[in-house]
Amino acid sequence: MKRIILALPFLIAGTGSIGRTAPAETRALALSELFNPGVVFQDRNGDGVVDFVDARIVLAEKPSVPEPESPTPLERPIRGSLDLDGVEFSYRPERPVLHEVNLHIPAGQTVALVGATGAGKSTIAKLISRFYDPSAGGVRLDGVDLREISEADLREATVMITQDGFLFSGSVADNIAFGRPDASRDEVVDAARSVGAHEFIRALPDGYDTDVRKRGGRLSAGQRQLVAFARAFLADPAVLILDEATSSLDVPTERLVQRALRTVLRDRTALIIAHRLSTVEIADRVLVLDAGRVVEDGSPDALVASGEGDFAALHESWRDSLV
Repeated sequence: MKRIILALPFLIAGTGSIGRTAPAETRALALSELFNPGVVFQDRNGDGVVDFVDARIVLAEKPSVPEPESPTPLERPIRGSLDLDGVEFSYRPERPVLHEVNLHIPAGQTVALVGATGAGKSTIAKLISRFYDPSAGGVRLDGVDLREISEADLREATVMITQDGFLFSGSVADNIAFGRPDASRDEVVDAARSVGAHEFIRALPDGYDTDVRKRGGRLSAGQRQLVAFARAFLADPAVLILDEATSSLDVPTERLVQRALRTVLRDRTALIIAHRLSTVEIADRVLVLDAGRVVEDGSPDALVASGEGDFAALHESWRDSLV
């Protein structure tokens, strides 16, 4: 339910455009399901199905991350440096998820977050996207606390891509243009070409005008991810978050997407959440989380060369699996 409520306030209020309110999965749940009469809201986190909900009740909800009354504008160009200062967070008071996390991520650095399920990786991503506010401490973008930044500025600066690469019913071009609704057709095509999606799009029955059908059902998982990468490339955010963006792909498709990934990550700050070390290895820096704390921090090569720690063990297991 939170995913839907969080997606709506800035759209309803007119403070953001649909192209800037990442992630697309969250927008899709709000727009394609909320306004269908008698809809059952499915819990994408696996907790089951919740009750029928009157849309008016949802629209009346006050956002848990309110818009600042007097926002601090971000200086242009937005650089994308990130700081987490003594961040603590819990979804439930009795179950803390993050414990005094302190991080500085320079602008332009690609950082991989590694750890077991429940270690806090996705929570950090959600705090940086300001889907939630910390229970204690603060998150800063270019030195400005996220709680002081307008929703429009934050959505311009930050984009998230998840493993589902959600697409809307409509043409391929329209789905890419959600990244920047005022983009020309030439800019849409250039974005697709930059991430390696142009050839498969051109081979579709109607090319860029092909209807992808509901949730992109006409395309394969890898093709949907390439369209999502093209959308992010067109949006050109200062900060890009990839939450298990390649986890649902087979190995040949993952290799194709990996090439696109390197293009999308270039010249921007990036956080990669992944279990596959083939994805992690393109990072400049690896942060290993355990029970809400950063327990290892270094380059992939340095952590592997140490021969100690969780990341070295993970790398060894991954290498053995290839033999």
